[in-house]
Amino acid sequence: MGDRSLEVSKLGRVGYKDALDIQARLEAEVIAERRKDYLILLEHPHTFTIGRRATNEGVLATAEVLRERGIEVFETNRGGRVTYHGIGQVVGYPIISLSPHREDVHRYVRDLEEVLIRSMADFGIEAFRIEGLTGVHTSQGKVAAIGVHIKRWVTTHGFALNVSTDLSFYNWIIACEGEPVTSMEEILGREISLAEVEDVIVRRFREVFEYSAAGTAALPV
Repeated sequence: MGDRSLEVSKLGRVGYKDALDIQARLEAEVIAERRKDYLILLEHPHTFTIGRRATNEGVLATAEVLRERGIEVFETNRGGRVTYHGIGQVVGYPIISLSPHREDVHRYVRDLEEVLIRSMADFGIEAFRIEGLTGVHTSQGKVAAIGVHIKRWVTTHGFALNVSTDLSFYNWIIACEGEPVTSMEEILGREISLAEVEDVIVRRFREVFEYSAAGTAALPV
């Protein structure tokens, strides 16, 4: 990405609304300055998010079920339909400038898929794209969802990778295109730490997006 640096922040468990606020603040900074890019990695409490292509009919759970299971619902400006975010996922929010050399939305989405496909290969999981669908798939189902928003060629939102996710939460939504879902732990049959997966994703993200300068830091207050 030229001479810009990438700062990586691993925030642990963060509420969805707080993550939206962080993204908005960093988006404004990157649009104004174009000096530094960010990759935020975190985990959300149980949340259903409704993208621009969705309707509320994509959430099958009643208000009572949402309350009992502690699930929040948010409408967002990302692309895509209804997605689950929750415990056991690595959620990634790149706030990066695609200008001037990567001003191509489809390329950006394919690059995010490539980051995750390479990351899965590092764990011995064969992952792939499916023509006409967004996200990363395996022979056992979809393992990662992608939904992005781009303003003045600066990205927000991103990807959600199922590591040790409780897949029963997907029973309460019509996720994306309705394809089956899986997790890394379900495929491999063993426990994996989110931290281990995050480290691999960071390395592959720097590689695919061609960042040379390293940087891992706390977010500015």
